[in-house]
Amino acid sequence: MSKVAIITDSNSGITQSQGKETGIFVLPMPFFINEETFYEDISLTQEQFYEKLRGGADIHTSQPSPESVMQLWDEVLKDYDEIVHIPMSSGLSGSCQSAVMLAQDYEGKVQVVNNQRISVTQRQSALDAKLLASRGMSALEIKNFLEEDKFNSSIYIMLDTLYYLKKGGRITPAAAALGTLLKLKPVLQIQGEKLDAFAKARTTNQGKSIMIGAIKKDIESRFGGLSEDKHIWLQIAHTANEEAAKAYRDEILEQFPGYDIHIDPLSLSVACHIGPGALAFACCKKIEA
Repeated sequence: MSKVAIITDSNSGITQSQGKETGIFVLPMPFFINEETFYEDISLTQEQFYEKLRGGADIHTSQPSPESVMQLWDEVLKDYDEIVHIPMSSGLSGSCQSAVMLAQDYEGKVQVVNNQRISVTQRQSALDAKLLASRGMSALEIKNFLEEDKFNSSIYIMLDTLYYLKKGGRITPAAAALGTLLKLKPVLQIQGEKLDAFAKARTTNQGKSIMIGAIKKDIESRFGGLSEDKHIWLQIAHTANEEAAKAYRDEILEQFPGYDIHIDPLSLSVACHIGPGALAFACCKKIEA
């Protein structure tokens, strides 16, 4: 049986220390901040990132360099026979396609998964891959499983501000001004490749209710409905908004009693485009035991 390693990037929300605890290798994502390079969870903490973001720093995301990816792969392959590499969604970054191209030189030893996930759902993919490897699956079998499973997840994100969407050119200044005047709380969704508009809420409470309703609908229509075996993972993500995330968990538990709900900071690669104060509600269908 091949010894299979699992690698993901820091967009999964898995920290370097958590990676060591779970046996998952984590590639840090690079950021250019005022033309200086930082690496998530290596030379850039969550607190430092938001301090710089609020301070108006010029922040750009970047994909890991080919050298850093291959260096990690080469190091891991000294102790493992194969690698399953799970980057962030191909619709949100070019890092997935770059990894696919680099893997062509590894004679099938590196399998790059394009299952179009990010943040807490990407984290769950890495944990699922670790479980499947422990069951004796090869890297190629795990890749195929995860890609077939890619649409068994949903994320909805409520923004606190339109400022960062305007700054990044994703909405017009006029639309941002109108939304701010009306105190709108946009709810975005990630279904597959892209981050898209989903709904507009007038209040935070309405936005949170919209997300709960959307997850309920997805579970009923796409994931077989709620069941006694609780075959759905529920997750909350946030951008510098932990207390609100914990309070939201209590609200969700009223609708989903008895469920374990994991809370994580939202990926900084997403956070730099939407700003602090955001809340996200996500779900993933559990793989069969």
